[in-house]
Amino acid sequence: MSLATVYSRAQLGITSPSVTVEVHLSGGLPGMAMVGLPETAVKESKERVRSALIHAGFDFPQRRITVNLAPADLPKEGGRYDLAIALGILQASGQLKSQTLDQHEIVAELALSGEIRPIRGALPVSLACGKAGRTLILPAHNADEATLLGDTPVIAATHLLDVCRYLSGKAEASFHQPDRTQIKPITSPDLADVKGQFQARRALEVAAAGQLNLLFSGPPGSGKSLLAACLPGILPELTLAERLEVASVHSLVGLPVHACCQGQRPFRAVHHTASAVALVGGGANHPRPGEISLATQGVLFLDEMPEFPRRVLDLMREPMETGKILISRALSKVEYPAAFQLVSAMNPCPCGHYQDGTDRCICTPDQIRRYQGRVSGPLLDRIDLQLWVSALSADTLLQPTEPAESSITVRQRVAAARARQEHRQGYSNRYLQGRDLETYCQLTPDTRTILLRAMERLHLSARGCHRVLRVARTLADLDAVEPIQKTHLLEALAFRGMASKRDHSEAL
Repeated sequence: MSLATVYSRAQLGITSPSVTVEVHLSGGLPGMAMVGLPETAVKESKERVRSALIHAGFDFPQRRITVNLAPADLPKEGGRYDLAIALGILQASGQLKSQTLDQHEIVAELALSGEIRPIRGALPVSLACGKAGRTLILPAHNADEATLLGDTPVIAATHLLDVCRYLSGKAEASFHQPDRTQIKPITSPDLADVKGQFQARRALEVAAAGQLNLLFSGPPGSGKSLLAACLPGILPELTLAERLEVASVHSLVGLPVHACCQGQRPFRAVHHTASAVALVGGGANHPRPGEISLATQGVLFLDEMPEFPRRVLDLMREPMETGKILISRALSKVEYPAAFQLVSAMNPCPCGHYQDGTDRCICTPDQIRRYQGRVSGPLLDRIDLQLWVSALSADTLLQPTEPAESSITVRQRVAAARARQEHRQGYSNRYLQGRDLETYCQLTPDTRTILLRAMERLHLSARGCHRVLRVARTLADLDAVEPIQKTHLLEALAFRGMASKRDHSEAL
């Protein structure tokens, strides 16, 4: 047989489309040609495959070898096709006689010695292979990751010779089973360790219940970062669909997927020196996911928010609304999930002591305006809860107090509120808009009057008004009541108090 067909998988965002590797041997000058939009790393596989075959004791055919990676219009990258190409050459040259090759999918990189090296994106490959009804052969290093979710039969390979013995029927290979005993849960700070800050704790609970965005503003040392780190501990576990999404994104960049496969939501703390590509994703030809995608279904924490370049921050405006990011390049267009929950913290001025109740602030009104103006109004308008966090006094900080509610207790209320939202509309309050917003956030004549007056005084936009309604709806869900009451609306408006503080500072 001079023609062999081997199935493999490409990487396109968090999807893994099928690639058919066709190998044909013909007469002519010895050489190896590769077609099907292979990038440089794929073209270089011919040298890796040649050395691996010779080192494993096989003959490299001295004939004209043509390798076609179909579909031809799908860009191919990386060394994930090495093993499939090698097996195709062996099958086409008659050195490998396998009757089951078409029942498998092969994704692995070869070393010059014939050993098999790991790849990125093993989990999306495994999920796609399972849907196709085939058995997956991939590096042993990726086997645990590929079997944590789904029921795809996976064979862990360490060397080219082992794969050839298995495919030719000379040896049996067992399906890999993941070792779950090595999985260690990631712990986050407990709310019981937070002293005081009752309004901030309430804001965290509301944000978790409605999957809402949150901004803490206050002087240094008031506990903003600690409060933000407590948020993952009160969020409900990831659903199966969310686990698949989060684990697929983490798998693409080579991050561990064990925690998210166990239901733990990601927490990504980004430094203010991060570039636009690092934050939202990108790259030259094959865009990679950024921090907003790595934080999908979890928390993205931006500390010292005004220190980020304004242009970088504004790139998040569209993903905050849609829950996804579309990255377009000349050769490809990739969409990544970006359903992150933004939690940010900022000081009120460059020195941090403006409006902290003391006279320590040395900033001029112009400096305060410029500092707060680094965060654009449209971005602030997309943050549902904006809260001032005051510094605790020395007596409150050092005095022994009764332990506050733990994260486990708050998490139970959050999970109950999320369950009500799923039962009522099928998704969290974060995504309420249009007719659903009118249907599920109906107001009485009295509460409608209060909202109209607040819109005039706080200069709320239509988006800001909708954010207030979502917060009020979430507060009602936490209280397990269906109609939005006056107390819910007033508390929701109180969580927009930072807008009035901002307007006041701009008027200085």
